[in-house]
Amino acid sequence: MLRFRYTQPGHWYKGNTHLHSIVSDGRKTALELGTLYRQAGYDFLCLTDHWVSSRCNPALTQEGLLWINGVELNGEDSRGIEYHYVALGDFHGIDKTLTLEQALESVQQQGAFLILAHPFWMGLNFEDSERFSIQAVELYNHICQWENGKGDGLVFWQHLLSRDTNTLGIACDDAHFHREPDVWQGGWLMVNAQECTQPAILAALRTGAYYSSCGPDFKRIALRGNKVEIDTSPVKTIRLVGPAHRARTLGVAEGQVLESVSFEIPEAWAYVYIEIEDHHRRRAWTNTLFY
Repeated sequence: MLRFRYTQPGHWYKGNTHLHSIVSDGRKTALELGTLYRQAGYDFLCLTDHWVSSRCNPALTQEGLLWINGVELNGEDSRGIEYHYVALGDFHGIDKTLTLEQALESVQQQGAFLILAHPFWMGLNFEDSERFSIQAVELYNHICQWENGKGDGLVFWQHLLSRDTNTLGIACDDAHFHREPDVWQGGWLMVNAQECTQPAILAALRTGAYYSSCGPDFKRIALRGNKVEIDTSPVKTIRLVGPAHRARTLGVAEGQVLESVSFEIPEAWAYVYIEIEDHHRRRAWTNTLFY
């Protein structure tokens, strides 16, 4: 029997799952990054330098900011197709003596939460996106969107949902701080977890107990019988989205706002999630409501 994702009685924590420091191709130290993001209201960050598994002490925080370990693996597979994958968790034995396939196999054996990074920016096709088993795909990558408008991975998420309705979506910064002006705070997660620790945050990510945002917020997501009730920050449009063209949409005119709606969930839809959009065209997404 399917379960509703958003019943957890925990706390909401703001975080970013894709971030680079001077250890690879970023321009700021982890300390500098932590100071910036903490001042911006973030609760956790994942340090995901290229081919360097981070070694943050999970027992320590930086002025209330939790660091979560991870790594970004990039390179060509045996067919010559280039990929980037973000792996969250604690990993050993990862270095560039490994092929991409070997490294992916190793992190998966070590329990990685694996994310396909910026597939549109990489020039992947749908078949490419199915190449390796993942838990999530970046449906929005802020630095890629800023660079060439190819940070939107929503269509890849839709494709992967047609194969596995439990595929999760991720919005992130992928910040490097090597552009002017600084490009960050464009995509993030709000994670519902019992506490802000690496085990609790990673457990919540695995169950999809979070939403992704580029601006607006979900205040409440509740199931009442066959209806989902949604409270949000002020937005222009709220959509119940299903496969292909299927959707239920409520919207208001300029100068008006929506903050609360309910939708009846069609039984025939293979999956359903909620998308909200504010008057600045910034969006936020739940994961599929059931798993």
